[in-house]
Amino acid sequence: MGVAAADPQGGSGRGAHRLGRGDMEPLGRRDARMQLPAALSAGAVAAVAALVAALLLLRCQDSGPGAGSSMAGTEALSKLREDFRMQNKSVFILGASGETGKVLLKELLEQRLFSRVTLIGRRKLTFEEEAYTNVNQKVVDFEKLDDYASAFQGHDVGFCCLGTTRKKAGAEGFVRVDRDYVLKSAELAKAGGCKHFNLLSSKGADKSSNFLYLQVKGEVEDRVEELKFDRYSIFRPGVLLCDRQESRPSEWLVRKFFGSLPESWASGHSVPVVTVVRAMLNNAVRPSDKKKELLDNKAIHDLGKADGSLKP
Repeated sequence: MGVAAADPQGGSGRGAHRLGRGDMEPLGRRDARMQLPAALSAGAVAAVAALVAALLLLRCQDSGPGAGSSMAGTEALSKLREDFRMQNKSVFILGASGETGKVLLKELLEQRLFSRVTLIGRRKLTFEEEAYTNVNQKVVDFEKLDDYASAFQGHDVGFCCLGTTRKKAGAEGFVRVDRDYVLKSAELAKAGGCKHFNLLSSKGADKSSNFLYLQVKGEVEDRVEELKFDRYSIFRPGVLLCDRQESRPSEWLVRKFFGSLPESWASGHSVPVVTVVRAMLNNAVRPSDKKKELLDNKAIHDLGKADGSLKP
């Protein structure tokens, strides 16, 4: 359980910290669990301090309410899903090996929303479950994407969860993955006939930001908009909470930090990955005449929880 760094192929598209969903603790147990592990380094403490500072900054920069998040109810959503299935649409996912991409693929298959599902990535993924049998995989070289234009052709909907971290790839590598790879993929998707492009961005994304991460995310949002998809949906989650087997000292401390916060504040700056994924899919099935939709962390929470554990 912990904060996961994204795979250059996959990743959450967020590139930020991700925490275990089950790690939120009642305040009454906080003191008993706040002893730092022996392996906790000064560098880990510094990393967490930087995260806290960034969260406070984002609180000041919050972009306000999202693109509308209320649903008519479980029955209406179920009908929207059924109508969507009848359209026999195809979909591609960029970043299916990352934390968000993996959950997106699983949820997408369980809901059976698309007649054809294609993963586009730098390596072929291995699945044991029978549900993944009919998933198509296109292996590409992101440094030569023009040579793989055919992988992006014939898809009605696209989800981009592509991303890495500066810590993992360095500043130059981060920009190459989170900006260059994403933009080129979006261009090829548009040329290939994609009508609805979904981009996983970040809370506080702003091309004029002094933070490289937020600056790149904001730049990508704007440049993808210039491609003029029929429908363009941007998701700006806060800190992504996910399940992760391995654990690191800095991840442990960040989890404890969020566990000590009132739920209302924590939910304003963080969100479970599964909630983000369900918000993406719930948004995709509901009709919209908007060319651009911007869903902030609150809108993601509301829309992602619209159906609870409803299955079609």
